[in-house]
Amino acid sequence: MLVKLENPAILSRAIEIISELVTEVKIIVSEFGVSITAIDPANVAMLGFKLPRSAFSQFDSKDEILGINLDSLKKVLRRCSATSSLILEKKDNLLNIQIQDRIRRSFSLGLIEIEGESIDFDSKVKNMAFGSRVGINSADLVASIEDCAVVSDACSFVIIDGRFIIEARGIDSALSEFSGDEAEIRGENCKSKYSLEYLQKFMKGAKFCDKTIIEFADDHPLKVDFRTENMELSFVLAPRVETED
Repeated sequence: MLVKLENPAILSRAIEIISELVTEVKIIVSEFGVSITAIDPANVAMLGFKLPRSAFSQFDSKDEILGINLDSLKKVLRRCSATSSLILEKKDNLLNIQIQDRIRRSFSLGLIEIEGESIDFDSKVKNMAFGSRVGINSADLVASIEDCAVVSDACSFVIIDGRFIIEARGIDSALSEFSGDEAEIRGENCKSKYSLEYLQKFMKGAKFCDKTIIEFADDHPLKVDFRTENMELSFVLAPRVETED
């Protein structure tokens, strides 16, 4: 296996975000590109990351599964500069990493065994019935999440009569409301509550794209998608179901 990225910043930023949820992953290399699917230890959130074959300037690989410690990988990726290119090569039980710039630097990371079957993100979410979909400006979504974090540890996503609302209520409260002019809102009236701790971690992916897609339903998991031409980063978050709101 040998693959080359001319813009390693995309991979580096994604690994930084993913490492906040899990410490070890299986990186799947196939004819379609590179992908990661993982579930956090609390079994509350799932993530899916895809870097398609077209994102690479060189891609020579059979199907591979690379067990990797993310802390080690992200430390190496941080050594890339804005003008670096990155080569990943598997040899025996090592992942050899070359950072090519004015000088060429090399690192080797030991591959690790990770228990459990590999997970396919698309298969996992295929049967989740998301009744509503909202396309929203990424910066607006981040600001609304941060507003709610000022007053609570959870917030509700609400669609009612064609409006999309993000709110947190307790002794104090915060609310952001979007009409069809500010967001693309499709689907039924619904409401579901989610952990702000996880949402704040997810929102770091908003730097990738100007628009974020979210899907949810009544007391149902939330799906958050950040997509560009050369990358997909998605999260699924279990709802916080409480007997009293």
